[in-house]
Amino acid sequence: MDGKMLARLGAVVFVAVAVTATAIELTRKEDRPSASSVGRTGTANADPLRGELIRCRELGEAGARDPTCLRTWAENRRRFLTPATPAIDRVEGR
Repeated sequence: MDGKMLARLGAVVFVAVAVTATAIELTRKEDRPSASSVGRTGTANADPLRGELIRCRELGEAGARDPTCLRTWAENRRRFLTPATPAIDRVEGR
């Protein structure tokens, strides 16, 4: 077997493996947790903002045009980006 033949054989094997992996990935079903799972429901009830964020995420592209989602994302950004006061400062009265 010369070098050209070996390179061709390697290329054919590589393409066959890639096609097989693609076919397996395309036929695989997504394992999505149900919306009524215990963890998700308990978290959404504890924080109404979290429940709205989940709803907006499930809307997909339509969420970008939904006024409620826009307000929810703004509130989430405000919560996330607001600097928190360290616990030590609160205890010492600073």
